[in-house]
Amino acid sequence: ARTLVPGDIIRVRLGDVVPADGRLVGDGEVELDQAALTGESLPVKRERGGIAYSGSVVTKGETDAVVVATGTGTFFGRTAQLVQTAGAAGHFQRAVLTIGRYLIVFAVALVLITLVAGLLRGNPTEDMIEFALVLTIAGVPIALPAVLSVTMAVGAGNLAKRDVVVSHLPSVEEVGGITVLCSDKTGTLTQNKLAVGDPFLPDAGGGSGPDDVLVAAALASRAEDRDPIDLAVLAGVDGDGTLDAYEVDDFTPFDPVSKRSEAEVSTTDGRHLTVTKGAPQAVLALVPDDAPDRGGLQEQVDGAVDDLAGRGFRALGVARKEDGGAWQMLGVLPLSDPPREDSKATIESAQSLGVEVKMVTGDNLAIAKEIAGEVGLGDGILDAGLLGEGEDGDDEQLTDTIVEADGFAQVFPEHKYRIVALLQRRGNIVGMTGDGVNDAPALKQADAGIAVSGATDAARAAADLVLLTPGLSVIVDAIKASRQIFHRMTSYTLYRICETIALLFFVAIVMLAFNDQPVTSMMILLLAVLNDGAILSIAYDRASASGRPQAWDMRMVLTISTVLGLYVVGTSLLLWILGRDVFDIELAVLQTMIYLKLSVAGHLTVFATRVRGPFWSVPPAGVLLVAVLGTQALATLIAVFGFGLVEPLGWGWAGFVWAYALAGFLVQDRVKLAAYRVLERRPAPAAA
Repeated sequence: ARTLVPGDIIRVRLGDVVPADGRLVGDGEVELDQAALTGESLPVKRERGGIAYSGSVVTKGETDAVVVATGTGTFFGRTAQLVQTAGAAGHFQRAVLTIGRYLIVFAVALVLITLVAGLLRGNPTEDMIEFALVLTIAGVPIALPAVLSVTMAVGAGNLAKRDVVVSHLPSVEEVGGITVLCSDKTGTLTQNKLAVGDPFLPDAGGGSGPDDVLVAAALASRAEDRDPIDLAVLAGVDGDGTLDAYEVDDFTPFDPVSKRSEAEVSTTDGRHLTVTKGAPQAVLALVPDDAPDRGGLQEQVDGAVDDLAGRGFRALGVARKEDGGAWQMLGVLPLSDPPREDSKATIESAQSLGVEVKMVTGDNLAIAKEIAGEVGLGDGILDAGLLGEGEDGDDEQLTDTIVEADGFAQVFPEHKYRIVALLQRRGNIVGMTGDGVNDAPALKQADAGIAVSGATDAARAAADLVLLTPGLSVIVDAIKASRQIFHRMTSYTLYRICETIALLFFVAIVMLAFNDQPVTSMMILLLAVLNDGAILSIAYDRASASGRPQAWDMRMVLTISTVLGLYVVGTSLLLWILGRDVFDIELAVLQTMIYLKLSVAGHLTVFATRVRGPFWSVPPAGVLLVAVLGTQALATLIAVFGFGLVEPLGWGWAGFVWAYALAGFLVQDRVKLAAYRVLERRPAPAAA
């Protein structure tokens, strides 16, 4: 194979792996197993002029072919190259960078302003630099990636309990935002095994019934050959001993020339039968031309075969002759890979969550349309050949066609990759399921690559999630769970930005307006350690799954958190003025009062940011409640007794701060609701 070049003539025979892409030039017909490329386990027929792709296996026949592509120029070679280049930027990483830049620029600017102002006013340089460093540490969102990662890790553990293994942590967040799910057909929407349907019985069938057709077909099959068609026919016979009344005396396996198998059979009542099954036309040709209504039989069988082919079924003709008599056409047996019982309901469930499901299969167009209709996907199934090769077809019209289609048939690895890439170009977050080497490029390119149950090592390596249970239902469960995880991540992000603004703005205003430090460096460190440490428990909080795909809305996140943060700044300034000018509290005690207020109000803010509605609409998880109450009890004890860390405040002023913070929180929750209402009346501008 290493010496082949385009133009060489090769001979391919039964059992050969096709070494290069070749166009058939011989007169023979072959059947090729293209599972390595398309994922479909049943072979396809190729005649003169057809293409035999590198990596496919010859299962029947032999012929000559002229080499048209080798190495990386073949379909299989381009698949390997696509895996190297595939990959989409994660939405989670982009969101964290956006939030981080916003907070870092904001924090550094305010810290510099306060530092310069303090130095110009003659404050001790060493103290100002120390305070600025501590303030920077508190302001820069150091814990943001850690808390979000812990939240996703806890979510990944929960997904594992639902038979979903996460191999790429950020995909936990991506799955919740899927807008289009490209689903493989075989084994995901279907059972991945052939099954017999109700046979067609011609009028000239001699009064034979469905059971006669199935029994005759089963007798002309042999389980030890492990042929998928034979196994499907044998499985269709009830296991009640029906075949015990027959003994096979001689068996002729399927012959690609005669296109049928045959068996000599004896019955327990002394009869001798010959049964055959195979290509309907080959079986029909056995019926004598002078048989009664031979012309009508031909017309009926042709019509049945055409109808089954149009619906994507494989057709088997079945005939029988008794005691050396004439052949009698018993009927036509349909074979198909039927949908999974839960596929239709699962697709409806996914659609109700705002996820559009598209079928992407290597099977032929007729089969794809039949299955799509049965599972409720619609009839807009297109031949993937319209995608062409390379980048020539990457235009707006082609992208429109892909977006509007219900699915694609006769798909090769390059096609899957381009379908995903073009859907992403339109701003979709794309999930892709697959199980074979051929699926690896698309799995890697997708925002959420999902290797289904029984996937190859190559597919698992390229995927973000690995399913341990067959079917689509587990994917829908994963989408719901991921949306809950995304909800928790958003809650923390709103809280973190709000807290940064609340602390930095307040400190900057007090230092500029009053030339005082409202909190000490030790207090800032206590706030950072206690509050951020406890908030890790938000990973276990109760959260509802949104009914639509979730994505980072930076306009909403930054607006809501800024509004809530500025509100906290206002309440902190009011308390500072009351303590300084009304209650005439000395500076050290006032600093402790402000510390306790920032600590209590900060954690109360979590209960406002964790839900979009009123704070009581969804009760918090017990672990979050215990964590918040526990840290605030500790913060209160530190404020009341000091412990050498802060100036003691006393129980009286501590109770006043708690009452003040609780009252402020009730108003803050109403401010949040008002801000959301304003945002909903002003929709975000369309993405460029």
